Amino acid sequence: QVQLLESGGGLVQPGGSLRLSCAASGSIFSINVMGWYRQAPEKQRELVATITSRGGTTYADSVKGRFTISRDNAKNTAYLQMNSLKPEDTAVYYCNSLLSPSARTSWLQYWGQGTQVTVSS
Repeated sequence: QVQLLESGGGLVQPGGSLRLSCAASGSIFSINVMGWYRQAPEKQRELVATITSRGGTTYADSVKGRFTISRDNAKNTAYLQMNSLKPEDTAVYYCNSLLSPSARTSWLQYWGQGTQVTVSS
């Protein structure tokens, strides 16, 4: 069984920084993509950033230049460094991963439980 455990959310003032972590654990053979999505109240879940196993990254236009995604393949962990935070970044942030639980299983998508990020003075 695979679990994605997020940590690092909280309350921060505008202009501040937070670092989110997502650790994948359980039966994991290989991880392809890891990413972060977010969902604000009454809005649809949206992509924030993704990173492939080789380090290729994508970002939402709204976070480019402020957020940086990275990963430690040895630890099956992804990180999201968020700088210059704005009130509109307030949302529940979800970790997402496309991984294979075994050599005989194709890629499957998993989600974490989410961590709240609130940007407010």
